[in-house]
Amino acid sequence: MIMGSAVAEAGAPVQEAAKGRRSSLTRSRVRAAWLFIAPSLIVVALIAGWPLARTIWFSFTDASLNDLSDYKFIGLENYLAHYDGEWFGILIEPDWWRSVWNTLWFTLVSVSLETVLGIVVALILNAAFPGRGLMRAIILIPWAIPTIVSAKMWSWMLHDQFGVINDLLLRIGLIAAPVSWTANADTALWAAVMVDVWKHTSFMALLILAALQMLPQDIYEAAKVDGVSPVRVFFRVTLPLIKPALLVAVIFRSLDALRVFDLIYVLTSNSKDTASMSVYARQQLVDFQEVGLGSAASTLIFLIIALVVVITLAAGRVRLGEDPR
Repeated sequence: MIMGSAVAEAGAPVQEAAKGRRSSLTRSRVRAAWLFIAPSLIVVALIAGWPLARTIWFSFTDASLNDLSDYKFIGLENYLAHYDGEWFGILIEPDWWRSVWNTLWFTLVSVSLETVLGIVVALILNAAFPGRGLMRAIILIPWAIPTIVSAKMWSWMLHDQFGVINDLLLRIGLIAAPVSWTANADTALWAAVMVDVWKHTSFMALLILAALQMLPQDIYEAAKVDGVSPVRVFFRVTLPLIKPALLVAVIFRSLDALRVFDLIYVLTSNSKDTASMSVYARQQLVDFQEVGLGSAASTLIFLIIALVVVITLAAGRVRLGEDPR
């Protein structure tokens, strides 16, 4: 016992020294990491941080696009103000809340469909079959096409007089007369969802496929030996393992969908019934030249997107910087 205590006491300084070296090495690595990412952080602050701060500032002013140097601070009047017994501001504007609803509905439906279809496509591409590499390249073509190009292409395809979609549906007897897909408020948003799903499903499939490629194969071999059905393996094994990557894909697509502008603007023009939040903000900034109101709308878009990200992370039970449980 005495000898063991002596050995332990003699080894304590060595352990403390080793712990100190590890701590010093960790601090050195942290400093090196900050040194390497500092230029990127500075660039991001200049490119994104400054315009965001300037937009938020303009939302508290009466700035006009005619002369951005001539404005005055008006506080929260662009958001909400009360004069002579009446309320004014973007927060009581029906067109704004309609655009918020349109955007949230578009995001929920399109991202949900893209997630489900992306999982299906990723599972197919993850299987071994002849020409798999070529199929993986082909599936990315819709995503590689610029949004403005694909939107214009689909606007012609959905045209009620010259569109190939109406012609095909008329030939097979699904419709009796041409349908104005993008001019009718009842179908315009669905048309935008269809185009968005066509374009971005491959993006979701790519991210999910990358997660599938990282899964250990011995789990599936053990499940096959045990006779577990493929459906049960997917829901009990595959889906939980790819959950972090799936959540990242959903967040990325949700961020993109919440900022949708060009797709809806090209397909449905400047209709109030289908306008997204970005279309509404652009209308205030450019058409009406009200920089203050447009900046207030842009600031609210930023806050809504941040709130959606927080809710998504909370719903996915993912803590930043920790392993998902």
